[in-house]
Amino acid sequence: MSFGSPGSAPSPVLGYQPQLPNLPVLRSPQGLATALTVLLSVCAGVNLLSVGVGVYTWSLTRVLTGDPAAVRDEALRQSGLPSSVTASLQMLSLLATGIVFIVWFHRVRTNGQVFLPGGFSQSRGWAIGGWFVPFGNLYLPYRIAKETWRAADRPASDGSRPRVSTAPVTAWWLVWVGSTLCDGVVQQLYRRVETPEALGTASGFSAFADLCTAAAAVLAILFVRRLTALQHTRAVSMYAAV
Repeated sequence: MSFGSPGSAPSPVLGYQPQLPNLPVLRSPQGLATALTVLLSVCAGVNLLSVGVGVYTWSLTRVLTGDPAAVRDEALRQSGLPSSVTASLQMLSLLATGIVFIVWFHRVRTNGQVFLPGGFSQSRGWAIGGWFVPFGNLYLPYRIAKETWRAADRPASDGSRPRVSTAPVTAWWLVWVGSTLCDGVVQQLYRRVETPEALGTASGFSAFADLCTAAAAVLAILFVRRLTALQHTRAVSMYAAV
């Protein structure tokens, strides 16, 4: 859905056009935001399921360590099946969510160029490329998100730009980066599993990492919904002012 573009016919959605030449088309991110809300909710649910599997495996290894006769080898082996299933579900949900998120992220960044042309330190292509730069992907998307968030806020009556709080952006990003780093630790722990104690440590930390990922998904929903609402309000006020 397009809010409109310079020189085009009046928008069937809002009925106004911003008089901003040489800028990208202003397009609504609401449909993508709805799809993202669903996908992120699925991600949160899958990761919570994985938390349960990790805690179950950890509990088995604790019992085995204390009393080897209390847990049969077959029960311990079978505990790996739920782990494999949830890992596959996590991968699929993350892939689908990541694709839609990047499309949404590029769209809101493009809209931000219309709202505040001089408010960005990098071109809009970095809204996609920034996710794939080694080490840079730990910061570049966050900076773009903050600049896009600020661009969406309505200026004051005197035309000045208010200093809006970017706390929702920061909270989401810190938890997301933390969960990503935890996932890296989990992979290393599983590679070194040779004893029930090591398996218990890996399973317990995996449950913690999955909990962080679920929290990041919930915070991402809040970020996506809030930024989308800010952009919609900003677009309506911009068109109404024409």
